[in-house]
Amino acid sequence: MTRPITAGIDGTEESLAALNWAAREAVRRGLPLRVVHAWRFEAGGDAVDAGDRATQEQWVRDAVGEAARTVRGRHPELALTTDVLEGDAVETLTGVAADAEMLVLGSRGHGRIMGFLVGSVGQQVIVDARRPVVFVRAGDQPSNEVAGHEIVVGQQGDPEDSAAALGFAFETASRRGATVRAVRAWALPPVFAYSPASLQLLDEAGGLEPYEQKSLAAALAPWRERYPDVHVVEHVEMGSAGQVLLSVAGAAQLMVVGRRARRTAVGARIGSVAHGVLHHADCPVAVVPPA
Repeated sequence: MTRPITAGIDGTEESLAALNWAAREAVRRGLPLRVVHAWRFEAGGDAVDAGDRATQEQWVRDAVGEAARTVRGRHPELALTTDVLEGDAVETLTGVAADAEMLVLGSRGHGRIMGFLVGSVGQQVIVDARRPVVFVRAGDQPSNEVAGHEIVVGQQGDPEDSAAALGFAFETASRRGATVRAVRAWALPPVFAYSPASLQLLDEAGGLEPYEQKSLAAALAPWRERYPDVHVVEHVEMGSAGQVLLSVAGAAQLMVVGRRARRTAVGARIGSVAHGVLHHADCPVAVVPPA
């Protein structure tokens, strides 16, 4: 089954930038584009000229249709469909993501995420989505997707821990002719974390940093073999993963991170690395769930 790239739009500048990003990516991958707007009828209240249900729905459909016409004008070869779906934003977006190659949404970042992502909605979508979710800033331009701008991907833990994120990064880089910068951050563990087995591995590797370099190389090996056309930069640096990733974000056309998410008594929570990158990186950010 061919999965579309799905863009969730809500009329904000950020979501329209996300729509344009999704359209370009759909063309590169030879996939259809699905444009989705989730809405709820707003009855009365303090709204001025709010209109009845039919009127509000028509306003939404007109706005979605106008956005779709703009995209068709830029990409006439693109197969594009639109859907206006009434219901809860989280349930709607999570539902359409399940049938998509990826879900693309608008993001303001720098302290808060707007549009579909007001409050905890964004975190809930990330936690529940079974497909990659990409967040795009309002200022994103096609010129950012040029040679010299890298696909930056974070790698942590064992090879299988980051396999899905690495696969997404390499496939995207291959289609764009871009370099992958694979980043593995490391920190000195507390003394009590050492065990005889880990000490032996460190000794065989020649120390902590060489051990981390060998771990990154092992995680990248199958993807290098699968995508021999992709140039790879291996980046191992001491520090927190979020800060190390952000330190190289200025040269990135896309940042890719894995998803470490959980639910708590107070709602959905995403990992600190994804949380920090989403809020502070200026480039588009893809959050990829485990395979």
